[in-house]
Amino acid sequence: MRFEIPNRQVSVETDKAAPARQVISDKLQGHLAMALFALLISASFFIGKRAAPHIDPGALNAARYFLAIPVLGAFAFGFTPKEKRRDLMRPKSVWRFFILGGLMGVYFIMMFVALRLTSSVSTGAVLTLMPLMSAGFGYLLLRQPAGPVVIGSLALAAAGTIWVIFRGDISAILSFDVGTGEMLFFIGVLAHALHNPMVKKLNRGESTLYFAFWTVVATGICLTVYAFPAMLKTDWQHLPPIVWLCILYLATATTSGSYFLLQFGMLRIPAGKAISYMLLTPTYVIILEGLGGTGWVEPKVMAGALVTLLGLAILIASPDK
Repeated sequence: MRFEIPNRQVSVETDKAAPARQVISDKLQGHLAMALFALLISASFFIGKRAAPHIDPGALNAARYFLAIPVLGAFAFGFTPKEKRRDLMRPKSVWRFFILGGLMGVYFIMMFVALRLTSSVSTGAVLTLMPLMSAGFGYLLLRQPAGPVVIGSLALAAAGTIWVIFRGDISAILSFDVGTGEMLFFIGVLAHALHNPMVKKLNRGESTLYFAFWTVVATGICLTVYAFPAMLKTDWQHLPPIVWLCILYLATATTSGSYFLLQFGMLRIPAGKAISYMLLTPTYVIILEGLGGTGWVEPKVMAGALVTLLGLAILIASPDK
């Protein structure tokens, strides 16, 4: 008897330790997935900046969705149980998807219009305002309050973002001398921020794959209707390779790939922390542009990106809820 009790206690402790190690491992995987997610999004600014001058923004994004829809469709079909595949092909209340698709269409169009007018670093910086705006829309639409740590860290990150957007020029900040490209992309980011809580508001219990697939289809239709005249005018046979590379990258990495990473991360870490990884965007873009030969930003601009990173670090270090 004296030997059985200690052995039983050791066994219980071992059993408890294993799940604890697994939880830590899952969280780490979630954080790594979201860091990679932010990198894929950031690279779209780097590539998009080089493709934007050669093709109409609407035509580029419509072509991107022509490829993205079958890719995500195959993914959704493959991971949907056989008994539910018929439901996958029969969307209900289609108007919901066109609301979401229209919002995403505005975001993508404004993104590539902005990349024609301003730097990829500035547009990437504007994107980091999305978590804060999403938190605001989340409260208005879903009555989801954000804690003081979340609001404080996002506000700190926003301050760093503003510093990057105005290139560390205090006089430009005081006079609100913001560029046209940044203002247009802000409208796009506002649409994307509204889209995020609208997904939950409009979802009627459908699976994530079902809802994402039909949202992508609706986005593609909205973009095609908007860009149809530009698509007819585009000389598709003589586009430079960078445009086709951009279309392929957007269709795979930033539509299907980033979607998978986002879902993977949100299953392992809180959704608020997962989406906050978008705060990495300006830092990633600065690094990509520097390594790509465009040149490195001034130290005072980099300081703003570091402040944004500090906001992200505070949010990640805060207790999970």
